[in-house]
Amino acid sequence: MLKQRILTSLVLAPLALALVFYTPLTLFSYFAGAIVLLGAWEWSAFMGLCDKLKRAAFVVFIGALLALLNLHWPIESLWENGKLVGDANYVFTLSFAWWIVASYLIWRYPEMAKAWNEGLVMRGIAGLLTLVPLWLALNTLRSAQYAESTHFGSVLILVVLGIVWSADVGAYFTGKSFGKHKLMPKVSPNKTIEGLAGGVVASIIFVLAFCHFTDVDLVVWPVYAIMTAFIALFSAVGDLLESMFKREAGLKDSGRCLPGHGGILDRIDSLTAAAPMFVMCYAWTLSL
Repeated sequence: MLKQRILTSLVLAPLALALVFYTPLTLFSYFAGAIVLLGAWEWSAFMGLCDKLKRAAFVVFIGALLALLNLHWPIESLWENGKLVGDANYVFTLSFAWWIVASYLIWRYPEMAKAWNEGLVMRGIAGLLTLVPLWLALNTLRSAQYAESTHFGSVLILVVLGIVWSADVGAYFTGKSFGKHKLMPKVSPNKTIEGLAGGVVASIIFVLAFCHFTDVDLVVWPVYAIMTAFIALFSAVGDLLESMFKREAGLKDSGRCLPGHGGILDRIDSLTAAAPMFVMCYAWTLSL
């Protein structure tokens, strides 16, 4: 399994970097949409859909919604005069509200499971609120300051990926070395409070190191550190949410398309929460 994970990562890493840095805006938006639609296919299994036609119908529904959003917000029009367009802010505000609700559902699991697990509609809405803002967030970041620098938005995406990855790595090693107190044992038995704290600290160290090497003004470092902790905590919520839905569906992995890694959702679960929160924080800094 470890060999498979390494080989898959060696293939995916350069592809991901090429996608983030070297694809034109429109093509990037299509690729981001394809990733979200693969995630929607896997989410349909969380909804208890076994029939491929019904699963495809859910994917088509999400795809149609992305197409409508793309008509309303083409990727090149998400920013006006260096500010995020006003109505796009509503989507990210809704996303923030959803992740607060998701945190509560995870905290109250399994007592609250009956409230959302009895019908397809609630699980479908949860999938929509999880996946669609991710697509919009990736488009928003990729297109930031594109007129001035074609790679600025790519760097922003790299930063949010770095926050997620450093939080994951920090949580793993801290939890393995010092973990004694279970975080949410009924949702994910292996995660610990110590691991969560270690992941947050690791993500802050990553961002401060980035600030140092890119000559960011020292005055704003504390603000960025607080934002990073906020984003890293929500990335953990994204991971836990997928674990909760997998547990309810009786699944070990969300899929099998990535050898050694499981499915697409197993790779992007933390990003589904972290990316919209990162956009909110970045947009807020522009308004200061």
